Amino acid sequence: MESGDSKYLWQANDWPNWRYDLGNLAGPLAAVTGAQGLLMGRLADVGLALRSQASLMALTDEVVKTSAIEGEHLNAQSVRSSLARRLGVDIGALAPADRQVEGVVAMMLDATANGAAPVTRERLFGWHAGLFPTGYSDIQRIRVGGWRDDAGGPMQVVSGPIGRQRVHFQAPPADRLEAETGRFLAWINGAPGELPLIRAGIGHLWFVTLHPFDDGNGRIARAVGDLLLARADRSPQRFYSLSAQIQREREAYYAILERTQKGSGEITPWLAWFLGTLHRAVDQAQLTLDAVLAKARTWQRLGGTPMNERQVKLVNRLLDGFNGKLTSGKWAAIAKCSPDTALRDITELTARGVLRKSAAGGRSTSYELNLTPG
Repeated sequence: MESGDSKYLWQANDWPNWRYDLGNLAGPLAAVTGAQGLLMGRLADVGLALRSQASLMALTDEVVKTSAIEGEHLNAQSVRSSLARRLGVDIGALAPADRQVEGVVAMMLDATANGAAPVTRERLFGWHAGLFPTGYSDIQRIRVGGWRDDAGGPMQVVSGPIGRQRVHFQAPPADRLEAETGRFLAWINGAPGELPLIRAGIGHLWFVTLHPFDDGNGRIARAVGDLLLARADRSPQRFYSLSAQIQREREAYYAILERTQKGSGEITPWLAWFLGTLHRAVDQAQLTLDAVLAKARTWQRLGGTPMNERQVKLVNRLLDGFNGKLTSGKWAAIAKCSPDTALRDITELTARGVLRKSAAGGRSTSYELNLTPG
């Protein structure tokens, strides 16, 4: 191993005896609990339909960003459509979703909506199989729906070019996995001995330290954390995305993981970081709720405006945050219509005050929502 004289977390004599200073965590715990209370208070004052939209946005972020952390980029519209179809949320026309998207969505919904159900080997194997429906990770054949066997050498987290790679972490050997995962599952399904949010942080760390699969360990570790957060919230609905916040702080995430996994089991710094990141995720959810409410107000104002299905779809895309400039060419591509039809759609909405020409210059005329009340 390339870890010098230091031991990895799982090599400590008292592993897995998690040690942390609850007194030092009292402040972060109180802060994130207060932020959760404020968010839930706001959500209690909006209708079921708007809560469903807020949950859909949070879950979409969670699915997209947990994959992005690992360098995999899913189509957000496909993810949103898959979630909406499964949750019964009406978002108009649905985008097609491939097997990879469906697998990540199924894992995330099972973790959050069925958070109270026991976590078993078979359940984790099902999540893993959903992440790798072809049996391959990129071009590498991997062991799907079963623990790794280390046939190609020890499981290591590395970075850098081939030949000059740096080892950040080495996981327990495969011949220990049956015992190690058995102990983890007994803990997660047993009577809680920790505060719920502390438990979520430990579960995330514990699973990613075991690294029991050939690939997908980070995504499944975050799903385990989400399951424990769902238990803490006592709600099958999600209104914030921890993975989205981790993606924003990706370098710090990997740095605190490496420091903790090369430690001796004192995990107060990891838990402080976890709680702080969770707090920032909940604060970000307030902005998501603002966007949901603003969208609802806009549609209330546009309620009497005649629109065809294509126009409704594109207005929704603009309200959800459109990347770049909306041109007639992009309209035609998204709505799957001819350029003439796209221009006619845009002209009608401009005449009705829904759209206006963008003031920003460019080679092509672009359009934006006219948010000035009419």
